[in-house]
Amino acid sequence: MSTFKTVAKNIDSLLSEKKLIVNNRLRKLLEEQTQIKADLRKAISYTLEAPGKRIRAALVFLCCELICGKINHNAEISASAIEMVHTYSLVHDDLPAMDDDDLRRGRDTCHKVFDEATAILTGDALLTLAFEVLAKHVKPPALAVKLIKELSQAAGPSGLIAGQMADLKAENTDAGKELIEYIHTNKTAKMFGCACASGAVCALANEKQYQLLCEYGLKIGLGFQIADDILDVSSTSQQLGKTAGKDITAAKATYPSVFGLDKSRQIAKTLADEAIEILKPFGKDGENLKKLALALAERTS
Repeated sequence: MSTFKTVAKNIDSLLSEKKLIVNNRLRKLLEEQTQIKADLRKAISYTLEAPGKRIRAALVFLCCELICGKINHNAEISASAIEMVHTYSLVHDDLPAMDDDDLRRGRDTCHKVFDEATAILTGDALLTLAFEVLAKHVKPPALAVKLIKELSQAAGPSGLIAGQMADLKAENTDAGKELIEYIHTNKTAKMFGCACASGAVCALANEKQYQLLCEYGLKIGLGFQIADDILDVSSTSQQLGKTAGKDITAAKATYPSVFGLDKSRQIAKTLADEAIEILKPFGKDGENLKKLALALAERTS
């Protein structure tokens, strides 16, 4: 078995473990919300319990483990909140007014199963609920405030929303390197950075550790989105769990459209190498994060 296949197999096993933890916590958090009416609860459950990879949650856990040696309660809550925000972004991204997609995580999108208004409100509910669970369940309150700040900045108008807006505006234009990097950094990488930062915060990391993990998250987040762009033109819908070829159809600004496939693969590999270099001060303790950087850059689904 090749080195990459061995790494990928190990990482798949590791991600499965982390996914189980966050899925259990998400289920418990949703069960606590007894006042949510049946129709909305059904739509929230449908989207939140879809078979996603939970990579952002895994990053919270891995970074927390790196610093303090275990996954603590605050990390479970933080990872859950980040997955709620990520899921909300997918629900809204798939809407007809946005990317207009019918397939997500291997099944019909929220607005196809229910209706467009319900999908909008489901996304709104998940976004709001994320901050509620942070405020309610993270202790002490000062740490909850830090995590709320991390998530709101990454997901807000100078982060995820900025990237989505720029992505829409860049359709059918001659986007260059600066614009495409801006889109991907904001749309994707900042949420990866947030996950790593949140794991560090939950573990009470020092400033140097926190900064290194933030930088690592941004690097692998950008590499992840580049790999996603590559897969859109080189994989099938069945492999991706979402509609393949959508970027070309919508004339999206992507790394392959600007640099071509070979150069895009090279950039993704360089980002993974840079992320691994950032982890050097952690020594052998950073091994899982190093393997993850490599696996994400060269993923096939």
